[in-house]
Amino acid sequence: MEQKTGTFATISIVAAIASYFLTFSGHTVYGVVAALISIPLAVGGFVMAASPRGSGGIISIIAIVLGVFAIGIALLAMIF
Repeated sequence: MEQKTGTFATISIVAAIASYFLTFSGHTVYGVVAALISIPLAVGGFVMAASPRGSGGIISIIAIVLGVFAIGIALLAMIF
């Protein structure tokens, strides 16, 4: 059986990185939105990785961590 890398996890990492760019460019609200989008996508990728046909569990965990840090940084940027 051929394995597939999780598309959800990949999109989640892109959303988390976009959140960092948006936050640091002064668009903190969009940064929070992108970070909030990245978390459910990462969880979905992690669930899909549990399938025997899927892979990318480590990528999903990294995406969750990046998304949590992105939310924290965006919220701190909104406050300060």
